[in-house]
Amino acid sequence: MTASGNDLQRGLKNRHVQMIALGGAIGSGLFLGSAQAIHQAGPSLLLAYALGGMAVFLMARALGELLLYRPVAGSFATYAEEFVGPWAGFVTGWSYWLLWVVVGITEITAVSVYMHYWFPNLPQWISALGMLVILLTVNLLHVKVFGEFEFWFALVKVLAVTALLLFGCAVLFFGLGDMGEQVSVTNLWSHGGVFTNGLMLTLLTLPLALFAFGGIEIIGVAAGETEKPDVTLPRAINGAVYRILIFYIGAIAMIMCLVPWDQITPELSPFVMVFQHFGVPAAASVINLVVLTAAASACNSGIYSSGRMLLTLSRAGHAPGLFRSVSPQHVPTSGIIATVVVMLAGVVVNYEWPNHAFIYVLSVVVMVQLWTWAIIVVSHLLYRRAVKAGKAEASPYRMPWAPYSGYATLAFFFLIFVLIGCDEDTRVAFYVTPAWVIAMVIGWRLASARKTAEAVG
Repeated sequence: MTASGNDLQRGLKNRHVQMIALGGAIGSGLFLGSAQAIHQAGPSLLLAYALGGMAVFLMARALGELLLYRPVAGSFATYAEEFVGPWAGFVTGWSYWLLWVVVGITEITAVSVYMHYWFPNLPQWISALGMLVILLTVNLLHVKVFGEFEFWFALVKVLAVTALLLFGCAVLFFGLGDMGEQVSVTNLWSHGGVFTNGLMLTLLTLPLALFAFGGIEIIGVAAGETEKPDVTLPRAINGAVYRILIFYIGAIAMIMCLVPWDQITPELSPFVMVFQHFGVPAAASVINLVVLTAAASACNSGIYSSGRMLLTLSRAGHAPGLFRSVSPQHVPTSGIIATVVVMLAGVVVNYEWPNHAFIYVLSVVVMVQLWTWAIIVVSHLLYRRAVKAGKAEASPYRMPWAPYSGYATLAFFFLIFVLIGCDEDTRVAFYVTPAWVIAMVIGWRLASARKTAEAVG
């Protein structure tokens, strides 16, 4: 499909979308954050990931049905506006833009921290700025260039997990290597049982498990630039969810089979520990490369998603008109540059006031992610009602067991919302969220007033 002069272009191939969907949800949460989750829940963490994966699967299927109904960039903001109301499209679009900007800021800062492992004397701002310039250039070129970068970024992460699974199977089932008698499938239940730390601590890992899958919804942002969306999008959604479950549950189960869970420390990546046991030279360097790639990939996705979301918001009248057009390369240049400028300011602030400057803003990311997924499911439920009433065309791709699966998914998201408040580490989100809500209310009123003035004028 050839795009007109002021439209995005369908330049993302099936392999690009497959890897974008898969790589978007495999990141430092698995390579680094899983150690803390294992330490907290033990083997029952596998159950938490399974439940979280099922909820994400149903959300993704709801999104997929909407995407096949109308594949557009910034999709879930568009569907929220159409089926919930203009205010929902405004809140969803701007909130998702904020989410990826904040994620991009933290990830680009993480890149500079990871670079310190090899270049300890390199100033932090140089590596952060250098990576940001590279990613900006990638996003200003044709969307195929972005797709290629994300394909290879994701491939590095996938190969790291695949290597863990293959080496692990060789050790576990064929006795290769010299990891000792501690290697056994019985490690999953022989060190205090499955729920060794109690059911409540397992429940408190559900938010960690759920948000580890964050990023899979980027398929919706890429829908407007995907070749043959009726074929590519269902494959990407189905394949990504199944593979993510295999990679997360398979990798964590393998880690705990090779190293008893109570020997895994939250300060060290379990991947580093296992690869060191495998005898892989410079295991820490290998994992450092993987997590650096994961951070760069997340920032790259953030720039891509934020630029497209500003384009969608502008064309809906919810953002300034300067974000409404695309370049001759069919990319939203103004939105991308504006996003990078904000990210660059954040890197400067993060350098001057490390750690504490963003802790409150980052807590909002948790709520925004939950809001985005919930609004996708709500939009789907209302879309199904519109189809039943003859007000919308039926999609050829269906969410299974709807509408009951939609209600169950929303109930699960509400449980996550409650659990966030029960955990001291995540409770700060409840203190910051009111500021986000107030900002959205003020922004919506200003946007509405501007649209009214333009209509009258």
